[in-house]
Amino acid sequence: MDNSPQHRTRKYIAARRQHPAWLLLASPRAPLVLGCLTTLFDFAEDGIAETDALQALSDMLANYATQDEYDIDPDNTRLLAARELRQWIKRGLVIERGQRIYGTDALSSAIQFVEALDNRIMTSTASRLSVVQREIENLEVGLNPDASSRKAAIRRKISLLENELADVEAGHVPVLTEAEAVERIREVYTLATGLRADFRRVEDSWREADRALRQSIMSEHYHRGEIVDRLLDGQAALLDTAEGRVFDSFQQQLRQKVELDNMRQQLRSILAHPAVEKALTRTQRQDMKLLRMRLVLESQAVLQARARSEKDVRAFIKTGLAAEHHRVGQLLNEVLNVAQDLDWQQQKVRRAASPLPPLGFALTNLPVAERLRFKALESDAENELDLSPQDADLSGIEDEFWDALDGLDREALVQDTLAVLSKEERPLTLAELAERLPPAHDLETLALWLGMAREAGIDIITQDTETLTLTDKEQREWLFRVPRVALSEQAFDGIEWEF
Repeated sequence: MDNSPQHRTRKYIAARRQHPAWLLLASPRAPLVLGCLTTLFDFAEDGIAETDALQALSDMLANYATQDEYDIDPDNTRLLAARELRQWIKRGLVIERGQRIYGTDALSSAIQFVEALDNRIMTSTASRLSVVQREIENLEVGLNPDASSRKAAIRRKISLLENELADVEAGHVPVLTEAEAVERIREVYTLATGLRADFRRVEDSWREADRALRQSIMSEHYHRGEIVDRLLDGQAALLDTAEGRVFDSFQQQLRQKVELDNMRQQLRSILAHPAVEKALTRTQRQDMKLLRMRLVLESQAVLQARARSEKDVRAFIKTGLAAEHHRVGQLLNEVLNVAQDLDWQQQKVRRAASPLPPLGFALTNLPVAERLRFKALESDAENELDLSPQDADLSGIEDEFWDALDGLDREALVQDTLAVLSKEERPLTLAELAERLPPAHDLETLALWLGMAREAGIDIITQDTETLTLTDKEQREWLFRVPRVALSEQAFDGIEWEF
């Protein structure tokens, strides 16, 4: 591998010209774009709407229009925001799909670099050395096929554990010093933030594989069986990468709810330690507190990216290649119809910038749109799609439609429950709560109350049960047998509820 200065320089020059994160950090409006997108993507489950991103970026540009260094026209911030957003979509910093914007690993890299400027987390040499020594020992044991060496290593671990157990039984429980606790907490935070970056790389890889798969579907070089093979082989290859294995391990953990509950309780215990305030800033402590939820959201984004590929393949197999080509042709016709409506006589229009490359051939007697028009077989009976507005009477909609929209307001129920507990000033069982707050959505309400108890760490013993009777709108009585759980205001004190 060439590590000469010239090779490194050429590599950095190529990254400076092509890598989206470097291009963003080098742009004059980088603070505005990063500040806007970071806030929008912080708790986005399925990307953000393009209109929301455009509005937020437009407001950000308007706030800094008076500063000359950003070169912002205060009268055209909306237009400038649209150009800025399309520019970063084109460069691959964010991607657009279905009028929604999704972040990429390049955006995460830029955000982490900027945030690390103020929050430099350094561990001591001793801490790093102990980690390296431990990993070297584990690696050597894992690579050595000698049975006697493996037995000796296992006996050493057993001996250490026995000595530690003997000290604990004797009442000697050593704990980390404040300096050691600060170092360990910072190490955990560094590893935890790296997990989100791994998930984002998996998502980017899946989107790239989805793009290649779409190209394969649209070409005529692969039949349906090969398309399915490419989908399955691509998923297996992605899961075989380092970040893919991390994601797969987390998915297996998601199937074991006990593991996630243990992670949440352990994070709460760590964040309650006094050394956390010295180890992490307020923002970093908030990130650690929401780590589990954010990892779940990141994994959902990866699964949605994979589901799109599976949906495309399923639709391709059902509809066939000819129908797929025909839909593309119809879309092309719609685009060219719009192009024909433009006034091409104006020089300003002809010289305007366009995201489409020049395409066509020398047929001067035909307009450009006519040369590229998709040719489809047309029957004698042409039926045009009627897109005119139609009036409808809402009274004709059946009650089942409105009932489907009547869902449980979880946030309101939590606030009402806390208010009742505060008023009673004593623990209440589920049956007593149901008397004071008659559930309109029986199962959802009971499940939410049990979830609140589990969130507060209240023990739920399934053997100790109680019964409660609820009456529905049709005056029918329903008997529920639920665990006997006592909810109190003190148990929920200090909990930030996630909805």
